[in-house]
Amino acid sequence: MIQTSEDMVRRFCAYGLEYKDCDGFTHDWRTLLPALELGYRTSIHASTNQTPAILEKGWNPKLPQYSLRKDLIEIHPTAKRFKGMLDKARNHAVRFMEDSFAYAKDKWDKSHATPDFKVALHGENAVEVELSEELSNMHPTFPVSLIKPYKSSDAEKFPLSNKVPQVIPPIESSGSKKITKVLKERKLRTNKVREYLVRYSDPTCEDEWLPEKDIPEATKLLRRFRHTRNNNITK
Repeated sequence: MIQTSEDMVRRFCAYGLEYKDCDGFTHDWRTLLPALELGYRTSIHASTNQTPAILEKGWNPKLPQYSLRKDLIEIHPTAKRFKGMLDKARNHAVRFMEDSFAYAKDKWDKSHATPDFKVALHGENAVEVELSEELSNMHPTFPVSLIKPYKSSDAEKFPLSNKVPQVIPPIESSGSKKITKVLKERKLRTNKVREYLVRYSDPTCEDEWLPEKDIPEATKLLRRFRHTRNNNITK
């Protein structure tokens, strides 16, 4: 699994994928790397027959095409371009994953090969197999305990084995967000009001610019911020 992930990232970076938006900015593999993670987490693994997201969280994350409302007459150009960028990166990611799986299976999983062979019993405890050319260096006689019958999956008994369950992600409670620290300050030219860049305790919440009146316990947080800033200046 580790070798597959390494080869997948190596192929994605070496491909030279670039995307230029309408403003002329070029996005390379560094900014498109989250699309590789999204493609990996939403692709079905051959061993588990499930996606890594299903096994870890219980649901698949929403793909870019699900973020656009289908009932809209016109889609905002920025949203459409962003969706196109992620779709392009994800399509390449899926192809690189398939190539990486094939490469890893051919290079590292030699012992799990399934060649065509004929079986011949030698008594009750030994079995001789006719190996293919790839495994010709191995001894053809094995203990009977290593031979197991192949059983195909029964779709009638297990109809849900090949279906991904539709699980609705839990909705996070919209409670009050707690501010842990102040990062920066700025002064707006329009109304000459000072705003402060604050960070929340919840890692899912992004940093936000707020005026002093909207910051709970602003006195304590700003005193700590100015003290840290003055110490950095003196150093």
